[in-house]
Amino acid sequence: MSVHIFGVRHHGPGCARALRAALDELRPDLLLVEGPPDADDALAFVPRGEMKPPVALLLYVPDQPHRAVFYPFTTFSPEWQALQYAAAHAVPARFMDLPQAIQLAREPREARDTEGGSPTDEDVAPQSDADPRTSAKLANPKHLRDTSVSSVSSMLNSLSSSSASSAVQHDPIAMLAEAAGYAHHELWWEQQIEQRRDATGLFEAIFEAMSALRADLTPKDEEEAQREAHMRQAIRAAIRDGFGRIAVVCGAWHAPALAPATTATEAAPSPTPDSPFPPREVGQAVRSGGQGVRSAAQAVKADATLLSGLKKVKVEATWIPWTNSRLSYRSGYGAGITSPGWYAHLWAAPDRVTIHWAARAAQLLRDEGLDASSASVIETVRLAEALAAMRDLPMPGIAELHEAIQTVLCHGETVPMRLIRDKLEIGEAMGAVPPETPAVPLQRDLEAAARRLNLHLSPESKNLDLDLRNVKNQLDRDRSQLLHRLRLLGVEWGKPQHVYGAKAGDFHENWQLKWEPEFAVALIEANVWGNTVESAAAAKARDTAAHAETLPPLTELLDAVMLAGLDGAVEYLLGCIATRAAVSADMRHLMDALPPLARIARYGDVRGTRAERVVPVIDGLFARTLVGLPGACASLDDEAAAAMVGSIENVRGTVGLLNRDDQRAGWGDVLRRLVAHDGVHGLVRGRCARLLLEMRALDGGELRRLAGLALSPAVPAPQAAAWVEGVLRGGGQALLHQDGLWLALDAWLADLAPDTFVALLPLLRRAFSGFHPPERRAMGEKVKRLRSAAGATASTSTGQPGAAIPTLNTARAGTVLPVLAHILGVSTDDSN
Repeated sequence: MSVHIFGVRHHGPGCARALRAALDELRPDLLLVEGPPDADDALAFVPRGEMKPPVALLLYVPDQPHRAVFYPFTTFSPEWQALQYAAAHAVPARFMDLPQAIQLAREPREARDTEGGSPTDEDVAPQSDADPRTSAKLANPKHLRDTSVSSVSSMLNSLSSSSASSAVQHDPIAMLAEAAGYAHHELWWEQQIEQRRDATGLFEAIFEAMSALRADLTPKDEEEAQREAHMRQAIRAAIRDGFGRIAVVCGAWHAPALAPATTATEAAPSPTPDSPFPPREVGQAVRSGGQGVRSAAQAVKADATLLSGLKKVKVEATWIPWTNSRLSYRSGYGAGITSPGWYAHLWAAPDRVTIHWAARAAQLLRDEGLDASSASVIETVRLAEALAAMRDLPMPGIAELHEAIQTVLCHGETVPMRLIRDKLEIGEAMGAVPPETPAVPLQRDLEAAARRLNLHLSPESKNLDLDLRNVKNQLDRDRSQLLHRLRLLGVEWGKPQHVYGAKAGDFHENWQLKWEPEFAVALIEANVWGNTVESAAAAKARDTAAHAETLPPLTELLDAVMLAGLDGAVEYLLGCIATRAAVSADMRHLMDALPPLARIARYGDVRGTRAERVVPVIDGLFARTLVGLPGACASLDDEAAAAMVGSIENVRGTVGLLNRDDQRAGWGDVLRRLVAHDGVHGLVRGRCARLLLEMRALDGGELRRLAGLALSPAVPAPQAAAWVEGVLRGGGQALLHQDGLWLALDAWLADLAPDTFVALLPLLRRAFSGFHPPERRAMGEKVKRLRSAAGATASTSTGQPGAAIPTLNTARAGTVLPVLAHILGVSTDDSN
């Protein structure tokens, strides 16, 4: 019997390559892989040809699907290569981590990506996705050359004795990188492990390094202790089952803690000759929880005690497609890597890495229409190799290539380099799973609908332009309904975008599509509402409506339901709206409920819905608004007045959208009543005056009169300023021609006391902040001209020097000339 422990880094191509070589040499008869034993049945799908990484194991609680966890795998993941080896050589494989039935039974927590242990602790916040150029800072790169097993202890001894154990547990790889003279642990691991050509002694070195780091440390928390205890139990169970050569693949951090289980359950046999660890190393690794070396029997008992009495829940497991971007640190994946695309390249093309990478970057730029010549590729390779030589590196890494590509191919620009970063260094590759993989019925229905509508569940962001007028071809309407139904279920596969240009209007929808792997969890959660997208969306909408307490959410929901084409839920929602409207005493709720209904009535026919069903509801809400609005606007404070103005804008938009004469007339009468009511807040009166002006129900003379009343000395300055803010809201062009308004405003400002002016200045600045700079400049010039003209007129009437000469009316003067000519005795021709 022999047990061989291989400590790896998750998603490390160097570890994966070395592991495959070690397994080919060892030829084990059992593989134990760090992963959830609850998913052992899912391992049967690994050898299927349709299984294309990156993929992830999804484990969830059936009656609480939001409590879920992912175990991502990609081609260069050591665990995936171990499973592939087992499938190819008909070797049994088992997962050995603490079951998720136990972990998910704990207090509910936010779903997270995990893959068991890793050299960097996956429960710690991920490292920042820093600029790769910063990773090239080396304190003493000569440490890189010494990769022997005996060098590990000497490197660790070089660390200061004040290094805290918590820092080791937080990021053990950073501690090793610091000992080797590196300022960035990712660069150290890449150069030492992932780009390593000779893997001889790699796993022994990793084991010794982690043993030294963990020598005096206890597990960081109870969960880690339980996980390692369960993995030791899994190893002992495999020994009892009689397997001769057992290969254990685990996170490097856990490797020393699993070594005690390599001894038999009852008695410790002598290590076999082919064991990767001589007796000395195994003896050092027997330390568990800082309690010293214990006998095998004591270790078994301690592990059993640690795992006894743990609660469990029922869990289910399945495979789902994953993406490269979700493997990166910046996605929030704690065990992630900085550049998944780069690691995939190291796995696929271990030879001539620099040349192939620069060529791929050039091809990507060419595909985007950017210049990238062959000469530039050659120069990029030369620069990257020169940087590696300057930094005493055996070969260029991602940092050197990043700098070289940005300098040469991108000409120092950051925008094309961002393209390289997103599409090459990280990548958007998406995996696939076999069709027979277990999935909830809702997911199957979505996949069938996507195939029928020629939509692809792709991680790449794509725009989808839909024309809803096409009656003969229902494809665009069906696509629109599917996307709206998914949004009702909380699956934001498509996000609506604003439509510009000639296509702006009723007939077009513009969507941005991007499939995220976590949507699989959302579909599992939504499956409780129904087994098809249509039935689930309708049931979810009815449930939401039943629990809605106010009108605005109900009408917004009705708008979404009609866009989704859920006729079965429309009648129920209309009944809910009628019931809420009958008992609602909040005037703002009635007003805010109108815009979604108006959109349905205005645009419903374009989408083939029966919009006439909402017209009676609109009429009822609008009639109640006209009656109750004047009373609701009385005695409002500043905050309530601002909120009421927002609701008034909603009604204004409804009137403009429906464009009905009866509504326009009734709305104008109510606005006039509000403008003339002294008890209404100045902001509301000013805004109503502006709306009447836009409706052409108010002329310039009337606006000047209202401005004179609102800005008179009898009106408190804050109320006058609020009136000004209400009038000035909206576009500025319509106000430039209102001379009376600007004269009244200028006179009011001129008469303000200095202290009052300073106090009102922030409010006035806010009132003018909504205008564009050219509009503000035109307003200033307008007031300047009006003031000059008023001053000139005043000077003329008082006879002061500098008075303007009145312009001669030649037509009237011409009637006087004949009389003057007769008096003077001259002819008419002479008078000219």
